[in-house]
Amino acid sequence: MKPLFTLQAIHDHLLAAYGPQGWWPADSVFEMMVGAILTQNTSWTNVEAAIANMKAAGLLDARAIAACNEDQLATAIRPSGYYNQKARKLKIFADFYLSHGGEPGLRALTSPRQMLLALHGIGPETADSMLLYALERPVFVIDAYTRRIFGRLGLTLPEASYHALQDYFHSSLPSSLELFKEYHALIVMHAKRHCRIRPVCVGCPLQDGCAHALESEAVNVQRSSECA
Repeated sequence: MKPLFTLQAIHDHLLAAYGPQGWWPADSVFEMMVGAILTQNTSWTNVEAAIANMKAAGLLDARAIAACNEDQLATAIRPSGYYNQKARKLKIFADFYLSHGGEPGLRALTSPRQMLLALHGIGPETADSMLLYALERPVFVIDAYTRRIFGRLGLTLPEASYHALQDYFHSSLPSSLELFKEYHALIVMHAKRHCRIRPVCVGCPLQDGCAHALESEAVNVQRSSECA
């Protein structure tokens, strides 16, 4: 076994395997923040469909969202799932966005995370995605993919809290906006390519340092020897 001792080394392996990702995929800061809400409990493919519908309906604008009928907004974002709840979240967020002067005003806030978390429907992952990709604050986003990948690598525990995992990344990596952006995007790519719910270990760039892969390999070897 050739272990990957550091989080930086894991990032470097993923970057070598997949190349720069250039995240977040959005045409504007506001679109990015809308996407962070829409991506809750759904795939990015579904979010893209919802975003396309919003653009076609002229609703990908804070003032348009604030002014529109909630049912109209829910219809547009239907592909993202939980569309009635997300329509309410988007209208609340649009009001917040406008009341603080849009992008410039949000960037000037001294405690944007606490203010975002105070909004209905915005939890730590959504708030931190907005902080990292829209407001350019160096915070590491913890999502389900991060839990899955680093749990399988044997570096984190399933029961660890969001903040405990975030502290682990913050204390183990340099505080770098670009590093955090790229790392999170690479985690998403790796989860799609290899570290799926049912992992595809063949060809995985982290296989040699993955506790889950090594354990599975040992089990297979033992079964083969028992059958021989």
